[in-house]
Amino acid sequence: MKMRFLGIGLLTILLITASCGDYNKIVKSTDYEFKYKKAIEYYEYGEYVRSATLFRELVNIYRGTSRADKIYYYYAKSMIGQKDYLMAGHYFKSLVKEFPTSEYVEEAQFMIGYCSYLLSPKARLDQQVTQEAIDALQLYINLYPYSDRVEEANRLIDELVDKLVYKSYLSAKLYYDFEQYKAAVIALGNSLDKYPESKYREELKFMLLKSKYLLAEKSVVDKQSERYTNALDEYFSFIDEYPESDHRKEVDKFYEKASEILNYKEEDLNIN
Repeated sequence: MKMRFLGIGLLTILLITASCGDYNKIVKSTDYEFKYKKAIEYYEYGEYVRSATLFRELVNIYRGTSRADKIYYYYAKSMIGQKDYLMAGHYFKSLVKEFPTSEYVEEAQFMIGYCSYLLSPKARLDQQVTQEAIDALQLYINLYPYSDRVEEANRLIDELVDKLVYKSYLSAKLYYDFEQYKAAVIALGNSLDKYPESKYREELKFMLLKSKYLLAEKSVVDKQSERYTNALDEYFSFIDEYPESDHRKEVDKFYEKASEILNYKEEDLNIN
């Protein structure tokens, strides 16, 4: 039994060695037609490192020929196989720019957005790439509205927008958590303005109301009246939208305290 496994192991080593030898010969070959065919074969067998190495050389060899767009395409796909989405996206962009009538342009246009989607970082990080992905996928939808990939492109855009919404929420909440209420009021308001349908809307509006109230409470006397009035306005906006909110008891206390300080009565505030 040991001899049998030893024999299989030796055979495997011999096959790998022979394969590496053949590949090295292909790399060194000046028969570019043969090299092109082998690059396609390596790609189809999922050997993306080898196919990419060959296609990288062939990009320059076949530049300006009728085969150039296909080599760009396969090189970009090989880079995706290696999860090098930045380089893949670069070559898909080059394909679209240099070969606008190529049969691969439609797919390349989609893949530009898809590569940026794959590069999109976690929500807490800078989201420039996320926005680039959204823009590229939207451009694809605009250019090819009847494509079978439109549904997927819309799904990816929705996912990316959700990330931007979450990023906006986290950024605004950070000021609130650090009790920087003046900055929080601005950031929370901006988040609500930019993403009015945010799934974090109730929480954002609550933090905005509380930030306005606490900002007024911590302000110098000369500014308190105006800021408590702003807090009251925010209170009515909040309860009008979320009358059954879990935060209702807390926000009602803000109202009571602000009304007492301002010496307001319900009829003065036009409460029904």
